[in-house]
Amino acid sequence: MSAAAATAATPSATEGFAPHGSYQTWYRVTGDLASPRLPLVVAHGGPGCTHDYVDSFKELAGHGRAVIHYDQIGNGRSTHLPDKGGDFWTVDFFLGELDNLLAHLGIQDRYALLGQSWGGMLAAEHAVRRPAGLKALILANSLASMELWVRGCNKLRSELPEAVQEALDRHEAAGTTQDPEYLTASRVFYDRHVCRVTPWPEEVARTFLAVESDPTVYHTMNGPNEFHVVGTMRDWTVIDRLDRIEAPTLVFRGAYDEATAECVQPFIDRIPKVESEVFPQSSHMPHVEEKEACLSRVETFLRLHD
Repeated sequence: MSAAAATAATPSATEGFAPHGSYQTWYRVTGDLASPRLPLVVAHGGPGCTHDYVDSFKELAGHGRAVIHYDQIGNGRSTHLPDKGGDFWTVDFFLGELDNLLAHLGIQDRYALLGQSWGGMLAAEHAVRRPAGLKALILANSLASMELWVRGCNKLRSELPEAVQEALDRHEAAGTTQDPEYLTASRVFYDRHVCRVTPWPEEVARTFLAVESDPTVYHTMNGPNEFHVVGTMRDWTVIDRLDRIEAPTLVFRGAYDEATAECVQPFIDRIPKVESEVFPQSSHMPHVEEKEACLSRVETFLRLHD
């Protein structure tokens, strides 16, 4: 393990709520916001997950930087709005929430942003607007286009056992994607391409239980699972805007990731100041599957821009 990965004990944390209109965004700051090192904001995936499964990034606070986690509205400890539909749950809404959180914490003039999966889509949308305070960007296990994502997932799906593929196809055609047989078949894909640590670590399981308890955002924007994308984000792309990103950027994925190389390549091709990494033993969660290597890579990149 490199010197950058050799963290001290994780510093203490404080929690709070950032009012956003009539809603509340829960957040946690691990470490000291007054530190000279760049504070790191972590945007979780989904849309509709929680911060729990990306919790390990808080260990970077052991290097003397503040790490901010938050639950996006609709999820976790933030305001839940189960009656809202697709006209409410939009990229612009979540961009506004992120801007509000930065201002609430007083870090809008100087921060780093790490977005994982959907959080990376959100982070890319944030970065193409060229916010002056964004000093470093990390796109983790994310995608530049939903078309590329679905294409990649379909290829991975075609490599599943035939009986699993048959069950998935049959229930999707019937609209019975909450049937236990369909959920069991989906889990085969997840264990190969979402998190290869079995059983799932507690923080990962906690996020999936949270989505199950309130799937409003996930089902509206994405669909019933990671590879059957029928929600409002099904046609999303940022490819034609990536050259607007000014912040230095780190892009990474796992070798077995549902975010395939094809999904990530536009980031590498079109972002002006970019570097990339592939974690050889990971799928969609290198911060869990190869935690030390992943956190070390992120910290090394951030130190370049502190």
